[in-house]
Amino acid sequence: VHILINNAGVLRDKTFAKMEPADFEFVVRVHLLGSAFATKACWETFREQNYGRVLMTSSSSGLFGNFGQANYGAAKAGIVGLMNVLAQEGRKTDIRVNTVSPTAATRMTEELLPPQALQLMKPEAITPAVLFLLGENAPTRTILGAGAGSFAQIKIIETEGVNLPEDEWTPEAIEAHIAEIGDVSKAQA
Repeated sequence: VHILINNAGVLRDKTFAKMEPADFEFVVRVHLLGSAFATKACWETFREQNYGRVLMTSSSSGLFGNFGQANYGAAKAGIVGLMNVLAQEGRKTDIRVNTVSPTAATRMTEELLPPQALQLMKPEAITPAVLFLLGENAPTRTILGAGAGSFAQIKIIETEGVNLPEDEWTPEAIEAHIAEIGDVSKAQA
């Protein structure tokens, strides 16, 4: 085994107020725990051969949010956290772990998008991103959005922030400085 693609998926969409805990747990189990357990099954082999490529599948719901998908979004955000840790742990044995955030016409999206958009959202449009993220020269700890021929790198950033004197360690001081705290002009990924 040299490559693992974690792409299991289910939906149980409802607003959080109407969502049953069992539906939340089920979706997290399929997406997040399924990815973790499948990766764990391959991890020792990857370590022994000093080579492995793992591709996680996230979603804009987990990266940016989407109404009615608290369970799905939480699971997909968790996958990014798993990627971040495994990329660090796998680095010394050339195990590269990345995430694709696809936008494609699938059974899960066919009722969410208009027919004209679905025609552009061929699953084949995701393939170049998948192959790149699994390749010999793949990066590690990269999130790549892909759909309809568009590709974008998605990053989690931290702003430079501000250093407040101890007498300003208050919610009011944070509120007064929030624009400066949130200034992304000097942010680091």
